[in-house]
Amino acid sequence: MRVLLGFMWLLHWLPLPVLGRFGTAVGSLLFVVMKPRREITLTNLRLTMPELTEQQREDLARRHFQGYARSVFERGILWWASERRLKRLITVVSYDGPHPETNGVPVAAISEKPTIMLCPHFVCLDVAGAAIAMEMSASSMYVQQKNKVFDQVLRDGRARFKPVKLFTRHDGIKPILRALKDKLPYFMLPDMDFGEKDAEFVPFFGIECATLTATARIAAATSAQVMPVISTFLPGYRGWQVKFYAPWQNYPGPDMVEATRRMNAFIEERVREAPAEYFWTHKRFKTRPNGEPSLYTGK
Repeated sequence: MRVLLGFMWLLHWLPLPVLGRFGTAVGSLLFVVMKPRREITLTNLRLTMPELTEQQREDLARRHFQGYARSVFERGILWWASERRLKRLITVVSYDGPHPETNGVPVAAISEKPTIMLCPHFVCLDVAGAAIAMEMSASSMYVQQKNKVFDQVLRDGRARFKPVKLFTRHDGIKPILRALKDKLPYFMLPDMDFGEKDAEFVPFFGIECATLTATARIAAATSAQVMPVISTFLPGYRGWQVKFYAPWQNYPGPDMVEATRRMNAFIEERVREAPAEYFWTHKRFKTRPNGEPSLYTGK
């Protein structure tokens, strides 16, 4: 791991077009050799995009592997590059217009009330964290890594600009509620399959999908606004775009299931805009309702 991290540190000095193309080449190789993950990706695409031909789905899966590998190597820029370089590479688009004094991040809107920043699993999601961390403190859920060296690099990379609070799933919900009540914005990654606990089956691309209701429940408990944030690649290896959407009105409302359905519909719309950049290697439909058989082959 130390060798890999050292290699990533060396690569981060490269111009982004060179580093990005290197990551793309690695992703092309991984698409060939990582058969189990390739099959999960293709299964997800067959379920969610039946209108495509099998060749179109394979091309989309290959582009996903390329984008995912690219995002891993480009993470070295997020961890070690200067703030000046990062601000040059990150283009922020805000629903309420430009904010040149904060590099485009709508800090005032985020700070005026408790804010959940809804950040679905696109491969560039860490870019959104970096864009905000350069302007203000925030909090987020954090999965502790098994390798201590990598774990420390990851934590340091996320906290190198402004103080950040990182919670684990073992901490429970109370620290998140306290942070929001203190108006410390919380990054919410809502779209992973963690089983039936604290989840409801709601449609995602027309498929009943176990989806955590935590976004709606936390928003209801703290009167927090939910402001979606989506990070994607800019074309031509020019950097990344971080887009802030307007806070959802009348959310969550009295029905937590309907609020969760609304969230999935929004995520689906964004996925259709950049389908190769969504995290398709995850078994998003692993948990099935009413004892239905698995949609995936193998374990």
